[in-house]
Amino acid sequence: MRGARRSGLLALGGIALAAVLAVIGHVEVNDDLSPWSLTVSDFAVSDRGGVIDTAMAVLAVAGLVLLPALRRCGAGRLPLALLTAWSAGLLAAAVVPTNEPGTPMDTAAYVHRYASVLSFLALPVVGWLLARRLGAGHAGWLRAWTVASLLLAAAMIWSAYPGDRALIGLAERLLILAETALLTTLALAVSRRGEGRAAALTPARGA
Repeated sequence: MRGARRSGLLALGGIALAAVLAVIGHVEVNDDLSPWSLTVSDFAVSDRGGVIDTAMAVLAVAGLVLLPALRRCGAGRLPLALLTAWSAGLLAAAVVPTNEPGTPMDTAAYVHRYASVLSFLALPVVGWLLARRLGAGHAGWLRAWTVASLLLAAAMIWSAYPGDRALIGLAERLLILAETALLTTLALAVSRRGEGRAAALTPARGA
């Protein structure tokens, strides 16, 4: 299962790189933009093709890297399809820009919005479906991050519609943190599962 361990470590590296790029993108952004009231996409569109877009793409690839290892771990078609959809939605959101804050939404902005919604909803379902498959050591964390993600997604939806976008930036960033933690847990589970299988197949010294 060295391949599983390698996939898990590559995904963890991608997640770490995406996190660093996202922080840089927020630090270097125009001071007039508020992280409390504006979404990450609003920040990204002010620096089109910059580090935030790159961070989204890197995170999407980190999810795709896990697919072969999860298949070898016995993951079914549905969680694999949903993880693929999550990565595809994130890549689409990185490539297709939203509208500038305060301007009417165009076709690209709607594509961006619904690609983001697909990603936000797909990954928590993946975590829930794989919780039992990846072992008791990670099941509790996967379920906890799943519940947190769904609650924060509900908060963001409320803010986007009846809530008049109140603290939508905060809600989205907390949601992204929860989903990144969920993906990190998946990568750790795959990596450690690979380590365990490798250890089991290694003969003891002197045997």
